Amino acid sequence: MRVAVVTGGAGAIGGAIVAALGASDHHVVVLDRPCDLADAEAVREAAAGILAEHGRVDVLVHAAAAFDRAALAEVDLATWRRVQAVNVESALLLAQAFAPGMAAGGFGRIISIVSDTVWDPPAADMLAYVTSKGAVIALTRALARALGPDGIAVTAVAPGLTDTPAARGDLPPEAFGAALARQALPRTLVPDDVAQTVAFLASDAAAALTGQVLCPDGGLVLR
Repeated sequence: MRVAVVTGGAGAIGGAIVAALGASDHHVVVLDRPCDLADAEAVREAAAGILAEHGRVDVLVHAAAAFDRAALAEVDLATWRRVQAVNVESALLLAQAFAPGMAAGGFGRIISIVSDTVWDPPAADMLAYVTSKGAVIALTRALARALGPDGIAVTAVAPGLTDTPAARGDLPPEAFGAALARQALPRTLVPDDVAQTVAFLASDAAAALTGQVLCPDGGLVLR
């Protein structure tokens, strides 16, 4: 049984990922609210604790995200840095902690949840969030090159607007209808759409995939 760590595993999408990996014979460790992902030392300590308890991590899924909203004129550096710390820097720190063990075992999967807003930003006040997700895509590509020789595949999943309680709370109701109207597949996206994509990338069936971004967004962004 492979050991998987999922950040943000208490959320709707993260929870669906936890369930999907559990159903595909992974022992899943959830890294969520008890660990402040904006605090580098807290992230390092959490990673060390996981390794001490489980011995290794085979699959890392970074699904946690800070979604603080502010347009250019209103964004402050403290908020900006918090978003980048949670969304980008914690992904780097966890990869740094877990990749050596993956390399020693000759197998590893690092999967980050990004967003199709990188290609089609829907609102000016999503500046910090969209920028952070673009950085994670770049990190994914760089790590794919760096870690591939050790048998570690690094990928990302870029969902579209997914029907979750958080999204319903953050966005006006018309946002969902507008997204649905633009999708090639006119179906409301749900957390399991993301989770099943992650489960595929974590599996042996995706052995030839690395450095790629898969987009379960109903065809809203065609690239």
